[in-house]
Amino acid sequence: QVQLVESGGGLVQAGGSLRLSCAASGSIRSISSMGWYRQNPGKQRELVASGTSDGSTNYADSVKGRFTISRDSAKNTVYLQMNSLKPDDTAVYTCNVRGSVYAGIPLPFNLWGQGTQVTVSP
Repeated sequence: QVQLVESGGGLVQAGGSLRLSCAASGSIRSISSMGWYRQNPGKQRELVASGTSDGSTNYADSVKGRFTISRDSAKNTVYLQMNSLKPDDTAVYTCNVRGSVYAGIPLPFNLWGQGTQVTVSP
């Protein structure tokens, strides 16, 4: 069983910074990808940033140059450093972790965090 715990959301003024964290715990055998998505009411969830085990990263065009995704493999934790925040970045941010667990044989998992609110005021 794998659990995800998110932290770091909040209220910030435009131009400010926040850092989100998402820690995975449990009988994790390996993690293939970790990422962050965001969603506003009435809108589709969109990818913000993701990273894979080989070190490659992917960012939404709207956040390139402002957000940075990083990972602490020893802690199975993914971070999203958000700088130069804009009101348009306001959303519920949710982490996603994919990998496999020990269960006699490796079993894949694909988990979503509980979501954390990020609000950027003008």
